[in-house]
Amino acid sequence: MANDRQLTAIAKHMVQRCETVAVAESVTAGLIQSAFSTATDATRFFQGGITAYNLGQKARHLRIDPVHAELCNCISPEVASEMATGVLALFTSHWGIAITGYAAPVPALKVRSCFAFYSFAYKGAIVHQDKIETKKRGIANVQRFYVDKVLKAFSEFLT
Repeated sequence: MANDRQLTAIAKHMVQRCETVAVAESVTAGLIQSAFSTATDATRFFQGGITAYNLGQKARHLRIDPVHAELCNCISPEVASEMATGVLALFTSHWGIAITGYAAPVPALKVRSCFAFYSFAYKGAIVHQDKIETKKRGIANVQRFYVDKVLKAFSEFLT
């Protein structure tokens, strides 16, 4: 799971600046939220999060564009960004982190490799967005890889 040093750096940054973070997850199914819950002083900066797996829940709770999301199976940079800004409003936080992607190949959709898009939002604006790709196999291994990558990227972005 996430490097303790990364979580410590994120927690320190948030607490020093009196800022908060909330998380919207799909592919990682709450693992980023779980990691944040273990950080020192988590109650001082971690607002909470939402795991929304399907288009209906993402549209209802995070206000993603359902027309675009249907065209891309809810997996695109735009959906990740909408999730990040949506979770800001949902949890009244300064920062929003969102991730959506594939943890396993989906031959029926011609998805042959695992990838995810993630976004960071700050005070209503997208400030960082990227794609993660992996050749790892096994849903749990892929999910853990994504969590580590996102938390590392967030820690580096903050510092």
